Formats: sequence, C-alpha cells, structure tokens
Amino acid sequence: MKAVVVRGPGGLDQLAVKDIPDPGEPGPGMIRVAIHATSLNFHDLLVASGQIPTEKDRVLMSDGAGIVESVGEDVTEFAPGDRVVSGFFPHWPDGAPGNSVSNFAGTPGDGVDGFAARHAVRPAGAFTLAPDGWSHAEAATITTAGLTAWRALVGDGPLKAGDTVLALGTGGVSICALQIAKAMGAAVIVTSSSDEKLEQARALGADHTINYRREENWGRQVRELTGGRGADHIVEVGGPGTLAQSIDAVRAGGHIALIGVLTGRAGEVPTALLMAKQARLQGLIVGTRRQQQDYVAALNETGIRPVIDRTFAFEELAAAFRYQQSATHFGKICVEW
Repeated sequence: MKAVVVRGPGGLDQLAVKDIPDPGEPGPGMIRVAIHATSLNFHDLLVASGQIPTEKDRVLMSDGAGIVESVGEDVTEFAPGDRVVSGFFPHWPDGAPGNSVSNFAGTPGDGVDGFAARHAVRPAGAFTLAPDGWSHAEAATITTAGLTAWRALVGDGPLKAGDTVLALGTGGVSICALQIAKAMGAAVIVTSSSDEKLEQARALGADHTINYRREENWGRQVRELTGGRGADHIVEVGGPGTLAQSIDAVRAGGHIALIGVLTGRAGEVPTALLMAKQARLQGLIVGTRRQQQDYVAALNETGIRPVIDRTFAFEELAAAFRYQQSATHFGKICVEW
C-alpha cells in the first residue's frame, strides 16, 4: 500500500511516497481502518522537517480519520463501517498523565508509524468514533488540535459561562479554542499580526481582537478590555516569546495552558509576577482517550464544525507542509484521499 515516509534528515525534500506492506487483518483486540484523511500540526512539521529525529522511513502524521474495515476477536466497541478518528496518545485511556506520555515514544508519526498511509491495523483503543456527519478531513482535526483546545479549556480549565478566554494566534488549536469557548458562553479575545485573520476571527464570534505587531504590550490591553481583571484562561501557543505578556494578561488566580513553543524552547519567565498573580501555569500535550470521547460528544451536541483553510491530496503532503511553513493559513490544513 502507499504511505508517505521521511527517508532521513534533510528537510521536506526527504519526504517520499513509498510502497510498504499492507498491515493485513486485525488480530484479537485490533481493528483495521481504511485511512482517508490527516491534518497538519506543528509537531508533525518538526518530525517531517527533521527537527525531531525519528527512524528512517517513518510513516508520518499523528492524525488519522477513516472507516473501520474489519475488527478482530473481542472487539465490541466498533463494527465495520464505523467512521473513526485516531488518538495522539493511544496508550493513555484516562486519568492523570504518567511517564508514558512525557515523551512521544508511542505517538503515531513520531515514535511509531503514523497515518499517512492507506490502511492501519491498531488496537481498538487507538481510535474513537468520529462526530456524526463529519467528513474525514474534518474528523482528522480532532486528534491533536481539537483535543488540545478541549483539554486546555474544559478538561483542565475548567471553563464556565461568563469567563474570558485569550487565544493567541489563529492556528488550529486557537480557532478550536475560540469555537469551544463561544459555545460554552465565554467571551473570547484573539491575537494575531494579521488584520485579515482578526476579521475572520470576529466573524467566528471573537469579542475582541488585538494586532500584537501594533500593540507590543498586548497583555496590558487584555486587562483593559476586561475592566482591569484579566483573562480567566489563556491558550498559550508561543512559549518564551509570548509568555511574559500572557502572565501580564491573566487574572489573579487564572489559568495559562502552555501548549506550544512557536517562539522557542527556552527563555525567561517573570516568576515574581506569576507568583503575585497566583496564576496556574500548566504545560499540556493533547489529552486522554476519555477526553477525546467527551469532546466528540460535545461536538455532536453543539454542531460546531472545524475551520479548514485548505485541503491537499495524498501525494501533496510535502506541499502542505510548505504551505504550513508560510504561516498564511487560518485554522487547519488537511490532506484527504
């Protein structure tokens, strides 16, 4: 069967479509899925570009959505024909994070083969049902971006009606956070360097927007927009380059979910201000299978649909990553076949 692999270090030129063995029929506790879509995340880009080393000829992509073709003995949760979506940590069903999810050893597309392939045979627990009526490309946005936003606001928030959420940027996680927050009755502030993207965010329901290139001290502006109180929840995707402003923006006793390192992996943290705010700064990476099931249930109830900027063909995965690198997208980039 066809798969997209990374042949070795050297950047996106090392991606190739390759014939690999078909995984065959599922054994006990396993399911066979015809994969039809994936979506791009920053973590996938780091693996594909060689910034996160992986094994030669690793099949890429952590997100995968498709249709169950057959099930192994003892599988009762799924049946042939079910539309499913993969989990980022297939070995983390529920509960508090442990050492097994402190790295990416079991994450598809990194420590193990991913879903840029026509078929996959995995334990049944590596998937959940997809939302009702969603396309495969839409469902593929859940695995990483959607679940990260859900955990940041609902699983670990906990978000409630009347809260204020600050979402940094207009990538996949931030747009999902905007949609979740509005569905739950929260006010949302969105930052971006693009006025066009901020206009799109307002069309999705953002209550306030800030162009951070024009407003260097945007943390202060967040406090002004909230009557001096600050944001209850901050979805922090930048890391060291934005964290100081996020701490300035958060309310006393508020919550900052650190879910990205777009500006680097290390930097200074204004610890005195964080202490004075008595705010909770929590690093998190995606979430549990149970949280994904809760998220899918919420999506079925609310009717939220993901924002997909552009969809590429299977053979165009490298081109999709180059488009991601351009940072011109709003929402998710998908590959569907």
